[in-house]
Amino acid sequence: MAVLKFRVYFEEDDAVYRDISILHTQNFMELHFAILKAYEFDNKHAATFYRSNDSWQRGREISIQKYDKPYRAEPLLMVDTMIGSEIIDPNQKFVYVYDFVRNWTFLVELINVSKDVSTRITYPAIIRVEGIGPQQYGTKSLLGDKFVDIEEKYDLNKGAEGFGTEGDSDSDDESDDDGMDEELGEDHEE
Repeated sequence: MAVLKFRVYFEEDDAVYRDISILHTQNFMELHFAILKAYEFDNKHAATFYRSNDSWQRGREISIQKYDKPYRAEPLLMVDTMIGSEIIDPNQKFVYVYDFVRNWTFLVELINVSKDVSTRITYPAIIRVEGIGPQQYGTKSLLGDKFVDIEEKYDLNKGAEGFGTEGDSDSDDESDDDGMDEELGEDHEE
């Protein structure tokens, strides 16, 4: 039995990726769920894989279901298609699209094939995480939920435009131009 190791890149930033090991006898539906889990996405939207070439051009579609759109060729169904059956090239690539409204796109590349099946791993398995992945419904903070606590503690909203009032002066005897107004004979009022 072969273990396939895929690197799943976030299309907009190739420094953000997840490595997933999966058995060649498992289907694309299992890979679909593994990608969602790896990027912490929910499972509420439509998704599809496309067989791809080295230029990431989309080929034959492998979909959750047949969607109401025109097809050049009938799509394969994820649940019926074993991953091993679609590996044509030792560096096989797929394009994975999730949520057709937001159009989350991931580039899936086969990076290793091994015969060493581990009995300690439940496949598919997320074996490497690099970079901070995109947040499905907004922005992801390095601080996460702790940011609200910090914002309340330090009241970061006081300077409405992001600027504080430190250094502002209302007195007439201070001048930002080192007395230049007096030399020019001009009155300076703020």
